[in-house]
Amino acid sequence: MRIALTLLASLLLGACASQDVVDPQGYRAEGQASWYGAKHHGRKTASGERFDQNALTAAHRQLPFGTRVKVTNLRNGKQVAVRINDRGPYSRGRLIDVSRAAAEQLDMLRQGVAPVRIEALDD
Repeated sequence: MRIALTLLASLLLGACASQDVVDPQGYRAEGQASWYGAKHHGRKTASGERFDQNALTAAHRQLPFGTRVKVTNLRNGKQVAVRINDRGPYSRGRLIDVSRAAAEQLDMLRQGVAPVRIEALDD
């Protein structure tokens, strides 16, 4: 009985997790971006790799790990390509958390938050 319950729980949790991941093909969204850096530098990300604030990476709630997206700051038109390697953001109303390096290229370090468009890249 215990084995059956464990198996059932695993299947249900697995199904829930897979429903949260979206197909990156043609993905495009607009929302608020924030950034994270030194406080998380060196810690493990949800993908298992270590967070590097100097790498062009980002956290997204639903895109698969390894997905590359173009992030455009809608205030100034600056763009950067990042690779999704973490889950988040956990702040309500945010679409994506970018690394410090990506935030620097988007010219959003001072503001901390910026309106962005993200588009999945085909590579």
